[in-house]
Amino acid sequence: MTLIAAIAIGYLLGSIPFGLILTRLAGLGDVRQIGSGSIGATNVLRTGNKGLAALTLLFDVAKGIAATLIGARWGAEAMLAAAGAVVLGHMFPVWLRFRGGKGVATALGVLIVIAWPVALVAGLIWLAVAILSRYSSLAALVATVAAAACAGFVVDAWRALLIAAIAVLVIAKHRENIRRLIGGTESRISFRKG
Repeated sequence: MTLIAAIAIGYLLGSIPFGLILTRLAGLGDVRQIGSGSIGATNVLRTGNKGLAALTLLFDVAKGIAATLIGARWGAEAMLAAAGAVVLGHMFPVWLRFRGGKGVATALGVLIVIAWPVALVAGLIWLAVAILSRYSSLAALVATVAAAACAGFVVDAWRALLIAAIAVLVIAKHRENIRRLIGGTESRISFRKG
């Protein structure tokens, strides 16, 4: 029963579409109607409101942390179940006809709890690639692959397996971005103020 509860709580937390909620509250309309159509922080950034994008990022990371910590109260198995479920909830929220975000920020929240050294490596790699290329999607893909590769050396087999599974899902959710990167039509992000 605790495993089922961990999965349910993780999924429900993950399915809260903070990007959509925040943009609507700010009077910016439906974030799914612009850019990639995603509900994540990068797409919220395309509204031009960097503060709102940062808040979306913070909340999406926080729900990954919260779900994993709640699961951890019932043991390692429940923790990993909740961790997987929160990412699935973010990517495939029932309220939005299973069309959610790409899972990067929520996965980072999970990593912070289950493998903080891997989270640190992934975060630094994301930042470096994003600054050098100005492609958020490329940074996410490189950081995701690095996290999965690094996990095998840092954490136990079950955590490493979960991280690898999340990486596969994140990469699959970026398939359109990958096509645009190859075609040279992917949008760049700006780190300038204003």
